[in-house]
Amino acid sequence: MNETNIHVIYGSQDIQRMAYELMAAMDVASMLEKDTRIALKPNFAVSKPADSGATTHPEIAEGILHYLLERGFRDISIMEGSWAGADTKTSFRVCGYEALAKKYGVPLYDLKKDAFVERQAGGLTLKVCRKPLLETDFLINLPVLKAHCQTNLTCALKNLKGCIPDSEKRRFHSLGLMKPIACLSKILRPSLTVVDAICGDLTFEEGGHPVPMDRLIGGADPVLIDSYGAELLGFSIADVGYLSLAEKLGVGSTDITKATIHEHHVEEKQQTLFRASNTARELASRVTADAACSVCYGSLIHALQRLKESGKRIPDGLCIGQGFRGKSGKGIGIGNCTAGFTTHLQGCPPTAKTMADFRSGMS
Repeated sequence: MNETNIHVIYGSQDIQRMAYELMAAMDVASMLEKDTRIALKPNFAVSKPADSGATTHPEIAEGILHYLLERGFRDISIMEGSWAGADTKTSFRVCGYEALAKKYGVPLYDLKKDAFVERQAGGLTLKVCRKPLLETDFLINLPVLKAHCQTNLTCALKNLKGCIPDSEKRRFHSLGLMKPIACLSKILRPSLTVVDAICGDLTFEEGGHPVPMDRLIGGADPVLIDSYGAELLGFSIADVGYLSLAEKLGVGSTDITKATIHEHHVEEKQQTLFRASNTARELASRVTADAACSVCYGSLIHALQRLKESGKRIPDGLCIGQGFRGKSGKGIGIGNCTAGFTTHLQGCPPTAKTMADFRSGMS
């Protein structure tokens, strides 16, 4: 498959059919031998159904399975590791993949339980789960196109965080996210990316604000795919720090002008420009974050959004992140990492509701 090709298929009524047709349009079978070990890596970092805008529609995986099994490929698995503190088994069930695996006789692998190996890229040594790195010949990445309160965009490259241990997920935040995400994409490069852009949340990674986009996006270059996705959401390449870093590492290209876009079912294309809202950016400006994990940071942004919607004042001096461990402060500390603060909310992480209730109780 030509690295500069991006395929986009439009629709919303039959997502399984869309995924099947997208695989056929990209002629994926021609890339594979019958004994190729194939793995699907969806995104369900949180245990929420796909219509929340947070997780990969199981119908996409089903369409891909149907395409592959129909052509005689049998060594297929589905693997994921939910985000730190979440239970992957619960996510498999809630997100519809447990039922899907039973229907097609495909094994599910919880990467939280997988052994890891160490690999180097870009000057960093990273821990990567063994199965996707060493026991898979053809990795199909199935991210959701979403906005993210720390990286602006989460799509193909960031979805690979599900392929590292929880301890490494936390360390990524202490390293600043951008560089380790880029380095991971150098170590673990998917053979194919199929993006769920059906109704991704254009404000928060955790979902809750889904916006219909009614399309799937496919291609072989994950950096080009992410660059295209960033453009759809109204971001520039510079707005997503890990894209240029990944390009410098030789992972792929950010130059959308050199991409060939193949559109399918254009008659179903909605003439709407979808942009990430400024909500997350506005709320994040009220917070001092130092190596904050997404799960904690995202919950805080959700809590602030609820306070805003209820007409309550958002406090100043909010601090969050691993960088505050062992430090004292006079602001409002969020999470166990800020235990030294005079005013402090316990939890690792506190839930968004707990945070909102905590602030309300201070009024």
